[in-house]
Amino acid sequence: MKTLKLLFVNLLLFVILASPALSQNETTPAQTTTAPTVVATTAVPTVVVTTAAPTASATPAKFRVGPSVTLRPVTDVIETDQDGIVELFMNNPSLNDVTLNVDARVSVPSGIHVYGESFGQAAGAGVVYGTFSVPPGTARTIAVVIKADKSARIGSHTIQFTGMYYPGDDKDNYQPLSLTYSINVKAASKNPESSEPSNPENVPKAAETPKVPGFGAVLGLVGILAIARLLSRKP
Repeated sequence: MKTLKLLFVNLLLFVILASPALSQNETTPAQTTTAPTVVATTAVPTVVVTTAAPTASATPAKFRVGPSVTLRPVTDVIETDQDGIVELFMNNPSLNDVTLNVDARVSVPSGIHVYGESFGQAAGAGVVYGTFSVPPGTARTIAVVIKADKSARIGSHTIQFTGMYYPGDDKDNYQPLSLTYSINVKAASKNPESSEPSNPENVPKAAETPKVPGFGAVLGLVGILAIARLLSRKP
């Protein structure tokens, strides 16, 4: 019995002494560190859509109804006491919203003189220009007086009216103007250098006639002389 107890104590001591060695020989499990997964992300570019505001463009001027620019002969014979007279008639219908503008030129044969409201004087072989404006719903008539001096050839002459007409200020939308007028010279005019017609009774009443050159300057000179005379009378 004592032998069994002794054997048990020895076995117990052996277990106690062997426990540290066994614990040192135990295999420590390896720790594995999982590498973080790197996920590459590509940023999607943001597309900014900009809508340009529409540019307000001016509405081009145009005629609803076509205007008319014509020549109307009044007298076509030049004699000593009679001048040639032709009307330049311009009509802008009331349905239009824009002004009719006309740029006209008159080609003058040698020895022929042309006078007209808003026209410059043309004498001899040359060109005279005139510009006219006709508001909507109105018409305008220009009386053109034609005279001949002593150098003019006796016989028939052709006077050419050319140019263009257009709506408002839109000269790109112009229409060409080409009109002709024949005049028969039988004798030189009484006073070819004067814009006053020799036969005023033949000028249509509604027509605009040539203005007398220098008339405004004469009135201004008379006014200055009158003022000077009044001042000279003061004591």
